[in-house]
Amino acid sequence: MSKTNPGNFFEDFELGQVIEHATPRTITEGDRAVYGALYPTRFAIPSAATFAAACGLDGAPVEELIGFHIAFGKTVPDVSLNAVANLGYAELRFHRPLVPGDTLSTSSEVIGLKENSNGKTGVVYVRSTAVDQHGATAIDWARWVMVHKRDHDAPAPDTVVPELASVVAPEDLIVPAGLDLTSYDFAAAGEPHRFDDYEVGEKIDHVDGVTLSESEHMMATRLWQNTAKVHFNVEARPDGQRLIYGGHVISMARALSFNGLANAQLLVAINAGAHTAPAFAGDTVYAWSEVLDKAEVDAPGVGALRLRLVATKGRDESMTLKGDDGKYAAGVLLDLDVWALCPR
Repeated sequence: MSKTNPGNFFEDFELGQVIEHATPRTITEGDRAVYGALYPTRFAIPSAATFAAACGLDGAPVEELIGFHIAFGKTVPDVSLNAVANLGYAELRFHRPLVPGDTLSTSSEVIGLKENSNGKTGVVYVRSTAVDQHGATAIDWARWVMVHKRDHDAPAPDTVVPELASVVAPEDLIVPAGLDLTSYDFAAAGEPHRFDDYEVGEKIDHVDGVTLSESEHMMATRLWQNTAKVHFNVEARPDGQRLIYGGHVISMARALSFNGLANAQLLVAINAGAHTAPAFAGDTVYAWSEVLDKAEVDAPGVGALRLRLVATKGRDESMTLKGDDGKYAAGVLLDLDVWALCPR
């Protein structure tokens, strides 16, 4: 009997199945340092413990996406080891800022299944929850991923596609305890723009670009213990290319968004997300954002911006998301809908 894990194929998943993912992971200051080496991030709260304390936060929070990558990586060996591609996210909430010393463990429930018409792949929908060392929820989210079938003749399961909210309602956003931005230091943060300076419908070109490299994106998959074969094994895809981990593009776009959104300090939710095209080493990633909505929250000096963060291969000064045919414009790599907290 084999002792190795070949990963789950589409026909291995069952509706309602709960998977406890292996290998809890403790966040360290090393994660903060390597994250900063991989992505050109400059947000003040995760960069300076003194700035975070002045904003009323305990400890020295790391970037929210560090927690997401760690929690997501736990799910890969069981959910997406045999994936064709990760397709999207919904209903993600960050329940509190995470600090070095916090340990995350993740579980997932299968909430939907749909075999594709080619009979060779199917889409698996899961709801994942990462808890901390005290058993309290730190992050939860839904995602869907296209997975290979092991046996193309295996019967298709009943199709169940879950209903997922298109946006996390403002009243359901979790504002970190103690957050107070009434004495916010705009000079230290890097930009003067407040909540009221942004208008719904406004688009912001973040201008800067970063060229993706083989070494950095494979370092990222290993850092987050993401074992999906397509990211590091040239034999996993017919074209012999290593697919860039979608989270790598998310973090790159978030870092690039600093230029124009430096004060969108804390991500509190990801409403929706789609990896709309593959990215490979050598591609140069740019980003732009659109303000989709604004909301008041129950914290002094704080407002919530709903932002569409778009990553593109090559700079698109027209900031076009979709063409007249309703399909994503050429070059769009990521369409991410988030809530971020900023000073009023």
